[in-house]
Amino acid sequence: MHQDEQKALVANEAVHVLLKHETAFQILGIGTGSTVNFFIEALAPHAKSFKGVVSSSQASTERLLQKGFTVLDANNVVSLDVYIDGADEINPQGVMLKGGGGALTREKIVASMAKVFICICDSSKQVALLGQFPLPIEVIPLASQKVTQYLEKLGGVVRLRKSKTDASQNFVTDNAGWILDVSGLKITDPKALEMELNQIPGVICNGIFAQNKAQLLIVSSQHGVETIQF
Repeated sequence: MHQDEQKALVANEAVHVLLKHETAFQILGIGTGSTVNFFIEALAPHAKSFKGVVSSSQASTERLLQKGFTVLDANNVVSLDVYIDGADEINPQGVMLKGGGGALTREKIVASMAKVFICICDSSKQVALLGQFPLPIEVIPLASQKVTQYLEKLGGVVRLRKSKTDASQNFVTDNAGWILDVSGLKITDPKALEMELNQIPGVICNGIFAQNKAQLLIVSSQHGVETIQF
């Protein structure tokens, strides 16, 4: 089964879960990435069944508006009933590594507003230990070198992310930040490292989701779809 087919499977299952609990899940948070794009497509026929959605990126906002969803300003919402997003890695406790698409800061903000976090991904994202996928860290451009030095002392190999369309330009987030991708870290204590990285001057956000971990995982493989409660 092709990876896109697996993404479509989890997207459809996530829609089924939402519609099953439609009265409880009325204000949604929606993340960013290829799996989420499949989810938005699958949910689009039911767009008017929900009071509104809060998006984690400009790209998702544009897609949601095109599909007829009511997109809400996060500052006008007290809390979200549920947040649905993908992951670059997820461990057996529901702790995730996210940010491959560059929206980690807004994803973490929206996730923190939600009562329930549903992670949707294929089984290739399931890992015993976080850190095989480079850890994204969003920084204020002025601080990029100083933060890089700190991360190298931790044993990380740091790469400044470049634009996909122009390798001579740095990737710039929706918040006008840069992203440092850090390889070589074995993240044995995700919550402690998440908190430590947040204390570095110039760091906007890091891609460890330990404090805002998933409560439910909908994961696909060659054998179908499985739902795991944390």
